[in-house]
Amino acid sequence: MEQSREPEFLPPDGPLREDVSRLGAMVGRMLAEQGGDAFFQRVEQVRTAAIHRRREGASVDELADSLAGQDAAQAEALARAFATYFQAVNTAERVHRIRRRRDYQREGSAPQPESLLAVLGRLKAEGVGADELVGWLDRLWIEPVFTAHPTEAVRRSLLEKEQAIVASLIDGFDPKRTPQECREDDQRIYMALSAGWQTAEASPVRPSVQDEREHVDFYLTNPLYRIVPALYESLAQALQETYGLAIRLPRLLRFASWVGGDMDGNPNVGADTIADCLDSQRSMVIERYREDVAALARALSQTEGRVEVTGALLARVADYRTRFPDAAAQIRPRHADMPYRCLLQLIGARLALTQDQQTDGYASSQELLDDLQLIADSLLLHHGVHAGVYSVERLLCRVRSFGFHLARLDVRQDSRVHDDALAALLGDAEWAARDGAERAERLRPYASGEARFPDSDDDSATSLQAVFATLRDSRQSHGVEATGLYIISMARSAADVLAVLALARRGGLVDETKDVPLNIAPLFETVDDLKNAPATLRALLDDPVYRRHLAARGDQQWVMLGYSDSGKDGGTLASRWGLQRAQVELLEVANEARIQLAFFHGRGGSASRGGARITPALMSSPRGAVAGVLRVTEQGEVIHRKYGIRALALRNLEQTVGAVLRASLRPRESEPRERRWREQMDALSAASRKTYRAFVERAGFVDYFRSATPVDVIEQMTLGSRPASRRSMRGVQDLRAIPWVFAWTQCRSILPGWYGLGSALELGVGEFGEDALAEMARDWPFFANLLDDVEMVLAKCDLDIAEAFSKLSGSLHDEFFGLIRDEFARTRHWLLRLKRSDALLQGAPRLAASIRLRNPYVDPMSLLQVDLLQRWRAGDRADDAVLQALVACVNGVSQGLQNTG
Repeated sequence: MEQSREPEFLPPDGPLREDVSRLGAMVGRMLAEQGGDAFFQRVEQVRTAAIHRRREGASVDELADSLAGQDAAQAEALARAFATYFQAVNTAERVHRIRRRRDYQREGSAPQPESLLAVLGRLKAEGVGADELVGWLDRLWIEPVFTAHPTEAVRRSLLEKEQAIVASLIDGFDPKRTPQECREDDQRIYMALSAGWQTAEASPVRPSVQDEREHVDFYLTNPLYRIVPALYESLAQALQETYGLAIRLPRLLRFASWVGGDMDGNPNVGADTIADCLDSQRSMVIERYREDVAALARALSQTEGRVEVTGALLARVADYRTRFPDAAAQIRPRHADMPYRCLLQLIGARLALTQDQQTDGYASSQELLDDLQLIADSLLLHHGVHAGVYSVERLLCRVRSFGFHLARLDVRQDSRVHDDALAALLGDAEWAARDGAERAERLRPYASGEARFPDSDDDSATSLQAVFATLRDSRQSHGVEATGLYIISMARSAADVLAVLALARRGGLVDETKDVPLNIAPLFETVDDLKNAPATLRALLDDPVYRRHLAARGDQQWVMLGYSDSGKDGGTLASRWGLQRAQVELLEVANEARIQLAFFHGRGGSASRGGARITPALMSSPRGAVAGVLRVTEQGEVIHRKYGIRALALRNLEQTVGAVLRASLRPRESEPRERRWREQMDALSAASRKTYRAFVERAGFVDYFRSATPVDVIEQMTLGSRPASRRSMRGVQDLRAIPWVFAWTQCRSILPGWYGLGSALELGVGEFGEDALAEMARDWPFFANLLDDVEMVLAKCDLDIAEAFSKLSGSLHDEFFGLIRDEFARTRHWLLRLKRSDALLQGAPRLAASIRLRNPYVDPMSLLQVDLLQRWRAGDRADDAVLQALVACVNGVSQGLQNTG
């Protein structure tokens, strides 16, 4: 445990202190009102004891003893109370980010770091000219991909209550608000807190795919839909201020989703959910357009006697009156001389037909764009710059970004499922065991369309045929942009990609040129798969059938990189280095073949699953790995943290665009020492992986993991529609990466984020010298970023609490926990030595203060969890009341530590 003290706030964070105090007082008053004064006093007693433990560096036993033996209902209430404090702190910090952003934007202030204005100013100073910049803008492809991996399942009603609190706190920025207005703000906040306390955090029913889709759609259709135009406006303003440019910006941003298309290990996803999600997303985004069009119709009241309009617009009104007579009849006679309003009402009617999939609806979003552009052009030509163009341009921006599909739907399936189908279709029970080259040779005629598979009623073959048929039909009904990549999990050979081509042809997914209109992305997940990825890609690009397919796709190959399973397989250091090296070598293969390679990064929220700040992550990428393209998964609590509040969603997207521009236009310069650093990193990676694998392959490890972490509770939680493991739990390889990381985070050791690194650093110091590694830590962005991420993980660990969890494993505790404590101490020691620091997060005081602020609330929930786990397991896991208290603890710790999965 890092010895702590009462949380300190940095000088600029005085308003944050006030908000935390204000919300904390309200939470305390609400707890006394809802649970009684005795309950509130108990919460305060525990909180004070937790602060004392941290301040004095005292043993964890006294605090643990004070929490032991609580009845299930009282324990659940305590956990929920501390979780409510967390929600208040989290909300206050998010609002403070908005406050700091506004302070930077005040006239005369320097640009906020990582803002678009700051990034463009830096690029200009580095010699980037206007033409070079504009050329890269045309190449930008930024695509956040939302996935159904919720480690923080928050009900929509609670999200809306949080937004009400945020709105009231932001209103308080105005120093001229009257006392009555301030009281009303407090009343709204208090109502949201009280109603939230009376609302269960999650449903006891495991969410369906539809529930998961609605959760993701909340962010797409609310914060993101609203702020996308502001992103383009921010970039346009930065271009004007920095370069004096006033240009129409190309499309830079689009969104994608896995919800409803991620079949890997989820029997609840298939052709039906793909079709349902595509239909739902189409209907939802068209409904948003109808709302905006109706608002525009009310706003654009210009009459023909007062201002002219273009002949093209009048012709469109006349045409639509003829084509849509029922809608024309609904236009009030008194509005007949308002051409903009008339056309917008008719556009709204045509959108309604589109939403109902009627033949007279829009055939594509481009037709809607054409109608809206007519209005914008007419306004521009007739003194409408300040009389409506702004609002029309905003809607144009949304339609360009979201189309009629809202977010492209990716499809993912395990290569082994494809093998099962092919074994049945080819009548070859040994198919999956055959050599990759042999399988590729047999698949080529089917992948090229020269041969056809026989009919089969095999379940795998039938379900895959339905999936590809649905993808075929969606191109006609929803447009070619509605679907994204087809991702192959556990891809290990060229045959795995040819398998998808062959099965797609069987499902009828071919276009008018008889090509398969599908971008296929192999996913390289384990450390060994990453090591072999360049050879796999080379074999694929050497295959004549696949090269013809790739030529039809514009010679662009997507490759997905798996941060989660590689981290679970080899530990953080081996995973991160395997990913870095794979990108370098894959780019070399692509350059030799003269094709464009684009990376899709499968990152999670935690550092051990690839979670990282966007600018350091991209600037430490291999040169050429970004090249204007960023496609990355957004999942779990990361979605809520990054996109739950409009102002922060805008800030995150600005940082993303800025980071992509920097990494593309001015990647880090070639470094002659890097060759030596890579050789040293090879040795460090091998040593780290050896230490990590020795730990997780140790006899009895699975039993230790299942008893020293709350993974059995996590498996009972209704977090998502997917099972927690791919099959029976025989080893680490069978557990999904999310519950793996989640479980270790809950027990406060966060072991996947650092284990093995200390041994590797110690070996490296012995072999290469401390100065050599310190040089890498100082001068190599890749290694520096890695150590920064691990440092943050170490700062969130509490080995004393982890030991309390470990003791639940009985005799296994003595065998395993000593290894954990020793490796933690080794990792902390060498990390601080190489960074020339005296304490963790010495260079990140705001993050250190944030962690200190949370510790007194996280610790009691963790110790409650230990006591409840022991009782629940002793009762053969049959006590549902204790389980519900455990779930409350898990949810609370998740909110407190934030990046858990």
